[in-house]
Amino acid sequence: MSKRSVKPFIPALSLLFALAAGSLIIAATGSDPLEVWQKMLRSTFASGYGIGQVLFRATTLIFTGLAVALPFRVRLFNIGGEGQLLMGAFAAALCGIALPVGTPALVAAPALMLAAAAAGAGWALVAGWLKVRRGVNEVISTIMLNFIALALTGYLLTNHFAVPSTVHTPAITLGGWLPDFDTLFRLGWHSPANLSLFVALAVTAGAAVLLFRSRYGYGMIASGLNPEAARHAGIATDRHSLGAMAMGGAMAGLAASNLVLGYKHWFEAGLSTGAGFMGIAVALLAGANPAGIIVAALLFAWLDYGGLAVNTLVPKDIFMMVQAITILSIISFPALFKSWLKED
Repeated sequence: MSKRSVKPFIPALSLLFALAAGSLIIAATGSDPLEVWQKMLRSTFASGYGIGQVLFRATTLIFTGLAVALPFRVRLFNIGGEGQLLMGAFAAALCGIALPVGTPALVAAPALMLAAAAAGAGWALVAGWLKVRRGVNEVISTIMLNFIALALTGYLLTNHFAVPSTVHTPAITLGGWLPDFDTLFRLGWHSPANLSLFVALAVTAGAAVLLFRSRYGYGMIASGLNPEAARHAGIATDRHSLGAMAMGGAMAGLAASNLVLGYKHWFEAGLSTGAGFMGIAVALLAGANPAGIIVAALLFAWLDYGGLAVNTLVPKDIFMMVQAITILSIISFPALFKSWLKED
């Protein structure tokens, strides 16, 4: 068998290797790996509720994955998705509260999404400006901005905007609510999956067109591959860096369309549950490719929700190890073949 004929099977081999590695950990706890994987599959794909839960979780991860992937194209590592998500969600909630009762959905929903994207982009631009104008490492600045966003939204929520005796704001205006799939399609899933999934797919398609079918995207990629050569070619690398950070922040902020507009309908403490950080792994697993982000987000969402279904079989902490090892295996396994495939 030639090397060329083996190459198409590497993704499938990676998945098998990942399942084997995860199965070893499960077996070490005394559980039956086959039973665990079967229960995960049944809990997620044998019912509309399970499918809806996976799609709901994947929607947020698509947004936060794009938040990392777009800046990564200009070789900026945006670790600030968590803070950008919080700022976007908080802005969407406050604007949703401020809008008059009876505001039409065609006005309210786009306005709240725009507010969320603008807040996320603005928060990311702080790190982008520090990088471009002052040379501050974006990893450090975005991490610090995460802490600031968490503290700022927590303070404002607790002291100014929370409904008394709760940890959430009042509900946004009804026109800002995005309908769930039960309302849209009468599926009977009774899950939080909602219209924001289509928003996520639309912005993913837009990101792919921007990167691979536009002059601006060419400038972004060129700036990332060789900034010095790009500058000599007349490409404004600083502008592309700022633009990429702003777009990344906007994507993280847009996660509010799923969490605030489509699900909670208010801002509350602990809203993101680490989705901003999980977006880093999603983007890396996808190779910062927009289409790959959809697949990676679905995989992470399945592992996340499926893990809840097997708590009676595998301790939660152990299954977190299984999740991490599974993802690590999928990422690292192709590297084992890389040098072999390059050999003549």
